[in-house]
Amino acid sequence: MLLDWITVIVLIGIGLLLIIVELVFVPGTTVVGVLGFVLTAIGVWIGYSTLGTNTGHVILASAVLIGGLAFFYSFRADSWSRFALKEQNRGRVNEDYQHALVVGEEGKAVSALRPQGTALFGDHHHEVQTQGEFVSSNTAIRIIKLNQNKIIVEAIS
Repeated sequence: MLLDWITVIVLIGIGLLLIIVELVFVPGTTVVGVLGFVLTAIGVWIGYSTLGTNTGHVILASAVLIGGLAFFYSFRADSWSRFALKEQNRGRVNEDYQHALVVGEEGKAVSALRPQGTALFGDHHHEVQTQGEFVSSNTAIRIIKLNQNKIIVEAIS
């Protein structure tokens, strides 16, 4: 009799825990949620079959009540907010320093520009981009346009 109660409580507890994990951490219908629902249903079924109908009703009502309270607490009490990403990355390329580049300045592509990559102007590396064409590495390039933090280049023929 005690083993039946322990089995029912463990199955329902693990099942409800898996359903909450499904809702909070793994959104969508996945194996975790289905497994949690199946374990909860098996726990309630074992309660009905081994402990009787009246006790089964109490177990079912308790499982529904505990599950509802757990869901309500999980979403309303802001208990999961420490797991949520709240910051935004508003940084931009080449924002750390103001470059002293001018239109027409020549440099060399350090990486392949497809259409973006790294170029060397003077002693500084800069993130640059072309107007859509491919430029292989170690190719001489020229700045054709400066737009805020974007450096548009072309290959020198």
